[in-house]
Amino acid sequence: MRTTIVRSESLMVSCDAVNGWSVVEIDGEVDAHTAPMIREVVINLLAEGHHHFVLDLNFVTFMDSMGLGVIVAITKRIREHEGSLRIASASGRILRIFDLSGMRESYEIFPSAGEATQSVPSPGSLAHWPRPSSE
Repeated sequence: MRTTIVRSESLMVSCDAVNGWSVVEIDGEVDAHTAPMIREVVINLLAEGHHHFVLDLNFVTFMDSMGLGVIVAITKRIREHEGSLRIASASGRILRIFDLSGMRESYEIFPSAGEATQSVPSPGSLAHWPRPSSE
């Protein structure tokens, strides 16, 4: 059951549990104003015992470097809890931000949240972050 966690004028964040993953759906702009709200949502979910996350970016209409910064910040927090993080449904514009920053290879990126949640999470999958374990 999807639960809305944050609702503001320019952002809505909701969470749903799927196959062991906490799917955090972000709807709206991810910038200096909204990034702290997203970070707080993930920190609170970690405190509640969630460790494996899929960030569903399908409805993100805008993301700047602060958006990427919040993803890096929450990745560090999730890693501290031996959790996992996957990115889903990122548009070409958002993937370009990952490319320009050199961070695209550091994340598992899936075309959809459904594909990202097909396999159950494996603890400690961020052990080699920020670089993939195949390097």
